[in-house]
Amino acid sequence: MSVEQHIRQIRLAALDPVLLQVENESAGHNVPPGSETHFKVTLVSDGFSGVARIQRHRQVNRLLAELLAGPVHALALHLYAPEEWREGAGPAESPPCLGGGRRA
Repeated sequence: MSVEQHIRQIRLAALDPVLLQVENESAGHNVPPGSETHFKVTLVSDGFSGVARIQRHRQVNRLLAELLAGPVHALALHLYAPEEWREGAGPAESPPCLGGGRRA
């Protein structure tokens, strides 16, 4: 199973998402082709209603702790309660990679 599938199906399914987008952004970074190290997750869940943003991030980080300790190097989280989410008003594009400390 790919890291992306693992994030999507096993780990984040526990949050019963209304919407779940997992984007592998590894290709835009200084990693070998086919890598699964950099991800952006957009997740809308009823479980986030009334929950502070930092608590949402902590909850997702706990669910993904094993992956964050291993293959996942970077994780951008965009977490919303349904009342905060508007279709088409998703997260901003991720900035371009600067090569892990090397400036372009």
